[in-house]
Amino acid sequence: MLRRLYAWILALAAKPSAPWALAAVSFAESSFFPVPPDAMLVPMGVSRPDRVWFYAGIATVASVLGGLLGYAIGALLFDSVGQWLFNLYGLADKAETFQASYAKYGHWVILLKGLTPIPYKLVTITSGFAHYDLFWFVLLSLITRGARFFVLAGLLGRYGVSIRSVLDRHLNVAVALFAAVVILGFVAFKAML
Repeated sequence: MLRRLYAWILALAAKPSAPWALAAVSFAESSFFPVPPDAMLVPMGVSRPDRVWFYAGIATVASVLGGLLGYAIGALLFDSVGQWLFNLYGLADKAETFQASYAKYGHWVILLKGLTPIPYKLVTITSGFAHYDLFWFVLLSLITRGARFFVLAGLLGRYGVSIRSVLDRHLNVAVALFAAVVILGFVAFKAML
């Protein structure tokens, strides 16, 4: 099944709809979807290294726009949708603590958590819940998400052939490691609160 999905993403990279699919995943991941856009960006980048910077730009812009939806969920719908998402991730009892960290650390919360495997949707929803300044939220999100995706694009541009070779030979191991990083991100988020 993983091989078919990987082959589908590689084939998708050659289609005109590839940027739209990456944008949709990047947008959704910042507000409710559990799979990070890296799962599409890496195969698309190794398949089309000539477009990796373009893909990073799409992922950045779509991620920040999705972050605005996450912010709105936190600001306007936390008692229903936001609480449901926090319950889904087992973090309902931590929302207040995370909100308090905004009062102390402000900008650093968004900058540091946006670069790590900690799910960004939790940052966006809690930013809205904490009524964090929207201008700073957008600016810091652009910086942190842009840094994350453009650093990845740089790695894919430089080592894409080697990365593709590893993925082609050891896809299951690579996916397992990726899943472990995502799970560790959730664990780290819970431990930090």
